[in-house]
Amino acid sequence: MIHEQTVRLGLANRVLARLAARVALSSASSLDLLPASVRRDAVVTGNPVRPELLSGDAEGAIKSLGLSGFDRSLPTVWVTGGAQGARQINLLIAEILPWLLERANVVHQCGEANIAEFAALAAALPAPLAGHYAPVGFVGAELPDVLALADLVIARSGAGTLSEITVLGKAAILIPLPGSAGNEQEHNARHLHRAEAAIALSGPVSARDLRDAAEELLADPQRRANMAAHARELGRVDAAERLGTLVMDVARSGS
Repeated sequence: MIHEQTVRLGLANRVLARLAARVALSSASSLDLLPASVRRDAVVTGNPVRPELLSGDAEGAIKSLGLSGFDRSLPTVWVTGGAQGARQINLLIAEILPWLLERANVVHQCGEANIAEFAALAAALPAPLAGHYAPVGFVGAELPDVLALADLVIARSGAGTLSEITVLGKAAILIPLPGSAGNEQEHNARHLHRAEAAIALSGPVSARDLRDAAEELLADPQRRANMAAHARELGRVDAAERLGTLVMDVARSGS
C-alpha cells in the first residue's frame, strides 16, 4: 500500500501505484491523475495530523508565549516558513510589518537563525505596535494553541501545512516554496485557491502582493470565515483512522 501526501503524485508513487494493492490519497483531486487501471484501487483517506493539534487553546498561546500586549479586538496572524523560517516570507513580512500590526496581532516563526534580527525589529517598533508582534525562533509544543489563536495563516504550502489548515479550518495566504520537488507546493496552493480555501501567491511575490492579499482578508471577517469554512470542507479529521483501517484491510486480504 502507498500513500500520497500532496495533491500531485510524486515520481516514486507514480511508479509504485501500478504495483500497489491500494493507493491512499490525501485529496480527491488526485484521482484523475491516476491511470484508470489504478484508480479503482485508490482511496481518499486524507493526510494525518497530530491529534494534539485538534485541542489547541487560544488562551494557552497568550500565556505561554507572553502575548499580553496583543489587542484581542484585532485578528491574529500566524506567520511561518517552517521550523527554520523562510527568508522569502521573512523579508516580505519585514517590509509590511508596521502596516500589518496596525490591523492585526502577529506571531511570527522566523527561524532560530533569524530571531535576533526580528527581535531587534520588534524593539524598534513604536508602542503599541510592538505589543502586537511576537517573533519566535521556533514553536514546538505551543503550536496547537497558536493555531487555535490564529484567524489567518501566512505560510508555505507543503503537505503538512495544508493538512493542518484544512482540518482546523483556517483562512490562509500561501506562498509556495519555489522549486519544490515536482513543483508540488505550487499545485497544493493552487488546489486550495481554486476551492476558495486560501489565496495563493505564486511567482515573484512582492510585499505589495502580500499586503493586498492580507488587506482583503483582515478587512473582511466574513470573507475570512467563508474561506475557513471552505478549507474545513477539504480537511479530513479522521485521516489517520482511515489509513490504519486501509492497512489492516490490505493485510487481512493478503493482496
